[in-house]
Amino acid sequence: MSVVALVGNPREGSRTLTVAAEAARAVKRRLDAPGPGVAGGGVAGGAGGAGIRAAGNGSVGLGEAVPFEVVDLSALGPHLLSPGSSPGVEVALELVAEASVLVVASPTYKGTYTGLLKSFLDRLPSQALAGKAALPVLVMGDAKHALAVEVHLRPLLVELGATVPTPGLAVLESELPRLAEVLAVWADRVAPQAASVIEDRARR
Repeated sequence: MSVVALVGNPREGSRTLTVAAEAARAVKRRLDAPGPGVAGGGVAGGAGGAGIRAAGNGSVGLGEAVPFEVVDLSALGPHLLSPGSSPGVEVALELVAEASVLVVASPTYKGTYTGLLKSFLDRLPSQALAGKAALPVLVMGDAKHALAVEVHLRPLLVELGATVPTPGLAVLESELPRLAEVLAVWADRVAPQAASVIEDRARR
């Protein structure tokens, strides 16, 4: 069972990266915890490459060691727009396509997710996320954009075949000082739904 955080912020070291990593860590911790309705198991290591890192060792965020992978598109932006193939992009696409649970995070640009994230996801084939749980996350400065995670990002993931637990996560920049509290409430709600998706896929 693998958890991957996909980060669609074009800036390196962004707050979106921190939120995505901590969200993935919170969900993975709950999925690994023994109990009814929660699927356990480890996470396979990624293939590595530009924009891809193993997390859970303190390299991203401040939480304890919980293994997952991060695909940071800030390192892949120029390759996504070039006509030729890129080994880094191909590795990232493979990692995302093989994830059991995908945390998809973006800052809010003009009321929606970034073009960088859309450019990456457009490279996935139809129904590439079928049988997977995708968790949409948007980071924003103004609460008036809070519905964008449900109105814009959720439909994109559903179009790719993902099962998208509710609710999506809209994180205000003013909430970042208490991010752990915000994520705990959200992860308690979505992790059991993600576990059900994993279990349903395993039974097929």
